[in-house]
Amino acid sequence: MDSFISKIRNLDAYPKINEDFYSRTLSGGVITLASSIIMTLLFISELRLYLHAVTETKLVVDTSRGETLRINFDITFPALPCSILSVDAMDISGEQHLDIRHDIIKKRIDVHGNVIETRKEGIGAPKIDRPLQKHGGRLEHNETYCGSCYGAEGSDDHCCNTCEDVREAYRKKGWALSNPDIIDQCKREGFLEMIKAEEGEGCNMYGFLEVNKVAGNFHFAPGKSFQQSNVHVHDLLTFQKDSYNISHKINRLTYGEYFPGVVNPLDGVTWTQETPHGLYQYFIKVVPTVYTDVSGHTIQSNQFSVTEHFKGADVGRFQSIPGVFFFYDLSPIKVTFTEQHVSFLHFLTNVCAIVGGVFTVSGILDSFIYHGQKAIKKKMELGKFS
Repeated sequence: MDSFISKIRNLDAYPKINEDFYSRTLSGGVITLASSIIMTLLFISELRLYLHAVTETKLVVDTSRGETLRINFDITFPALPCSILSVDAMDISGEQHLDIRHDIIKKRIDVHGNVIETRKEGIGAPKIDRPLQKHGGRLEHNETYCGSCYGAEGSDDHCCNTCEDVREAYRKKGWALSNPDIIDQCKREGFLEMIKAEEGEGCNMYGFLEVNKVAGNFHFAPGKSFQQSNVHVHDLLTFQKDSYNISHKINRLTYGEYFPGVVNPLDGVTWTQETPHGLYQYFIKVVPTVYTDVSGHTIQSNQFSVTEHFKGADVGRFQSIPGVFFFYDLSPIKVTFTEQHVSFLHFLTNVCAIVGGVFTVSGILDSFIYHGQKAIKKKMELGKFS
């Protein structure tokens, strides 16, 4: 047993020096104090890195298929009333969503940006006791109301009982409704009176769109949209206005869910129109993004970059639709963010490297100073130092 202990003692790589041979110096004490402070600071820094998650970023090819893209928006138009503002979406696959209303909320606002209380009686309050029937006569007591679509009927039993029904029938035919006053339903509901009553107001529109994950655009514009000779147009004759102010403020625009660290470059952006006619265009590059936190929860979202362009024209020569257009395209590259903690072994390795490295460097520095002082002192004793 004693021989085994003796063999272990012989393996000691750290032979001890008798305290009688120690020589403590002032420079050694200063260096020891400084190195201790440095080691403590580096240890705290390494400990903070270990306790907090680090984010690893990778770029991979986006191989996802058949997914949809959710666009969340909150946009304020201070000079466009809600009654004339509509939103459309279309993509390169040919799919179109015109005059979207589901999942979208409109708020009427005054010139100061305050929300106006919604009127209890809206469009549809009758002003004529006996509305015009489809056959041309007035509604009798024993008849069921079936209003005329004024030539835009889709079938023999098609009825247009409201102004909106007539406008929708005209839209499907690709016709413009030039004078709502000649439409009994619109006259009865006070369509033009409502538009005039809202003149000078603005509109805050917010909600979301669920679109195909392909390149496309969505836009906010006055009038009801329809296709005419395979061209997307808006019926602006209905509102009998010469110009439209498309000044706007983007309160929020995101593609997908929020995730920590995301920056949406259009949030809070304001643009003011200074010419009578024009349309504003945003060209957006959407980058698919996957964020995974330390608990393993994954968020499928997107980031985007944007460039802007205003397209104006002289009065009387403007051929494009006035409005705000968002053209988006998708990047084939996906960004992945993965949060993870540094492993304990990595932390331990770094701590050992800190302690060993500082101790070694301070030992070299102390040895250099000690032997330097000793050499100078010896030369002074011999009178050779000047």
